[in-house]
Amino acid sequence: MYGSEQLVKAIRERIGRSADQAIRFRDYMQMCLYEPECGYYSSDRVKIGRSGDFYTSASIGCLIGETLADYIASQTAVRDAGGAATITEWGGGNGRLARQLLDRLEAAYPDFYAGITYISIEKSPGHLAMQQEELSGHRDRVRWMTEQEWLNGAPWNGAFIISNELVDAMPVHRIQALQGRLMELYVEWDEGRDRFAEKPLREAEKPVADYLAAQGAVLREGQLAEVNLDGSRWIAEAGSALGSGQIITIDYGDAAEELYAPHRMKGTFLCYRRHAASDDPYAAPGETDMTAHVNFTALIEAGERSGLRLKEYKTQKQFLVDNGILHKLQNTLNPDPFSPEAKRNRAIRQLLLSDQMSELFKVLVQEKR
Repeated sequence: MYGSEQLVKAIRERIGRSADQAIRFRDYMQMCLYEPECGYYSSDRVKIGRSGDFYTSASIGCLIGETLADYIASQTAVRDAGGAATITEWGGGNGRLARQLLDRLEAAYPDFYAGITYISIEKSPGHLAMQQEELSGHRDRVRWMTEQEWLNGAPWNGAFIISNELVDAMPVHRIQALQGRLMELYVEWDEGRDRFAEKPLREAEKPVADYLAAQGAVLREGQLAEVNLDGSRWIAEAGSALGSGQIITIDYGDAAEELYAPHRMKGTFLCYRRHAASDDPYAAPGETDMTAHVNFTALIEAGERSGLRLKEYKTQKQFLVDNGILHKLQNTLNPDPFSPEAKRNRAIRQLLLSDQMSELFKVLVQEKR
């Protein structure tokens, strides 16, 4: 079987309706990830953890959630500005990060915890069900809303917005420099190979070309690059709806000058399936996670246009250290390597020393007062 049969059929039907018998890669990726019922994130397949396709920072102990709780509790200026605080998590997956954060607030900051509302915005029905089970112990503090319901509730004051590996899962335009032109990749059905295939079909439209120009991207002949217009749009909309507060974005990526550097001839797009990486998005549509590195330069600029100022931009490792993770290391004489103390210490070391988790992951904090 080639990928999800239901998804393959839906994509082929959309391709068949198009005049070019092809659709933009961005639209193909959108369907692969979010098509109702059969897209990767819309299905009920396990995605996160050992039995899934990838790990997140929240999969490693409870430390990311605890550190975020400590950080939010320390931001008294934001909290005091809005009275009872709201914490909104966008795309919270299985709910583990939310539970870590809420557990820590309840245990260490009970007065603050008693006054907060934790709002989860989640598109995936499968993830929504997981969150409701995971957060059952905090039911009095948690609400679920759609994106539009949240936007309709603006302005949000004294608010914290959290996204953990959200922007990297947004669909991207894929662009290739060919003969002095920026060509957008399209996806067609290859009858001979009985699978999807890509081709540079049309010159990039103005919003995509303008994005690359604003980022100072000068691509070499044949170089591939990704453009995440949805990420910039999301920051702008969330920032506009924020009366006062912060947006905390945790994701892997870099500044524009690195993402579009001459040595990145193949761009940053990757797929993950059963913890193996691949650059072939057509091998198992609907059964594979697809992702591209986040352009933090573009997020910062989009935020500034909606009234957000840059507060912090640093590696996840530095954010964790600055917010006291080293104080969570525990001295133990217990020789059992599987004791809770030993497991916690290993989790700290993994978050701080792992090339993937410590340096590639960044934390961006944007603020509005």
